[in-house]
Amino acid sequence: MSQARAIRILIADDHLVVRIGLETLIRLQDDMCIVAEASNGADAVELYRVHRPDVTLMDLRMPGVSGAMAIAAIRALDPQARIVVLTVHRGDEAVYQAVRAGARGYLVKDADGEEILATIRGVHRGQRRIPPEIAARVVERVGQEELTPREVAILKLVARGLGNKEIAAALSISPGTAKNHVAHIIEKLGAQDRTHAVTLALERNIVDLEDLAPGHALS
Repeated sequence: MSQARAIRILIADDHLVVRIGLETLIRLQDDMCIVAEASNGADAVELYRVHRPDVTLMDLRMPGVSGAMAIAAIRALDPQARIVVLTVHRGDEAVYQAVRAGARGYLVKDADGEEILATIRGVHRGQRRIPPEIAARVVERVGQEELTPREVAILKLVARGLGNKEIAAALSISPGTAKNHVAHIIEKLGAQDRTHAVTLALERNIVDLEDLAPGHALS
């Protein structure tokens, strides 16, 4: 297939090894070509504006502007933008944020080459390539109340093992306010207690393992 008719692809990922792997795979295809590569979300938005690719492969977690934020910005530029999320995360929070922002496809980074290529081609044809089990999680997630950025920050402090007084001191708020925030977070997550809230937050990729205090055990 000629370059003029090839699927024009933008790759956005902050890991060079991932970009090289995708580039190697895509350049072997007669019906695809790479028009640009970005290592952060801000560049991804600008490169999309310049090149208007047919399909964008977007990492969710990048420095500065996140993948979800970049997807939303690109969709604001072009509501018909066709974006496939690439991520190591399987939690429903990451999925929800990406799909809500407008992603049409979702792939974990350990997907094999055939699956990646099939997803690119399918999304280019206008299909939504989101696995049924992931779509089901998104449906469940839609009905849940979201945590505010402040609550996510507090939840990360809880994950580090801080008590209400320590959280209050870290954020320059009263212990009572910290206690109320934690209680509200537990309620929003549908958790039984602080430890359960952290466990659920890990499962949903609201917090990462590196946010946990050393030796912090989850029951």
